[in-house]
Amino acid sequence: MLDTNGYPTGSPDRPNGSHWCPVSAQPIPTRVVLLAGPSGSGKSFLAARTGLPVLRLDDFYKEGDDPTLPRVQGSTDTDWDSPRSWDADAAVSAIAELCATGRTTVPVYDIATSSRVSWDVLDIERTPLFVAEGIFAADIARRCQELGLLADALCLRGRPSTTFRRRLMRDLQEGRKSVPFLLRRGWRLMRTERSIVARQTALGAYPCGKKEALGRLAAAAAGRCRALAGHAPAPEARAPEPA
Repeated sequence: MLDTNGYPTGSPDRPNGSHWCPVSAQPIPTRVVLLAGPSGSGKSFLAARTGLPVLRLDDFYKEGDDPTLPRVQGSTDTDWDSPRSWDADAAVSAIAELCATGRTTVPVYDIATSSRVSWDVLDIERTPLFVAEGIFAADIARRCQELGLLADALCLRGRPSTTFRRRLMRDLQEGRKSVPFLLRRGWRLMRTERSIVARQTALGAYPCGKKEALGRLAAAAAGRCRALAGHAPAPEARAPEPA
């Protein structure tokens, strides 16, 4: 189901294949495209448009009773926009397992209750390329590159006011948190959106709009397909430049 802005609501289905490239019966390594960007920038919508299998990195949030959760400075609010609210090690392990076997077990996270409500098996078979999307995707770009798993890392960017509106409508429709919390978070993120994009860029994610992101995803998929067909090997992602 899509919201009034054309964005998926609720938890999207977990696809297990791609119309961009056939499932591989050959030992071609699977690679990941990391899709980062501010909350509300359209990551889930764009990932769904690709038709590639998608790993939802938001499902690796820590639970609400975790004592290591960070707080917003000067507030009692949990800072869900801090990478410390997220389990990066588990996310990298899931990506590595998908690249190695095409299958992994992932948590199903309920944002409204800040808890893992179940577990699910994500099976992408041997598809040569998949997308891992979430606001902390850039934080694991270097680790994925060092492990030889990375095809590309992207950061969606747009107008902060547009992102604010999309994010607030989505979060209200899904009842993610209380209205006062969503408003406080929304104003804070709108004021800092450009610095969020700058930080993710420094971590190795290429900043771009949706059209360019789709073009880079298509190029990455085409490269994996060429490798699958036995032509020139697909180029590996370059190591992110030092911040």
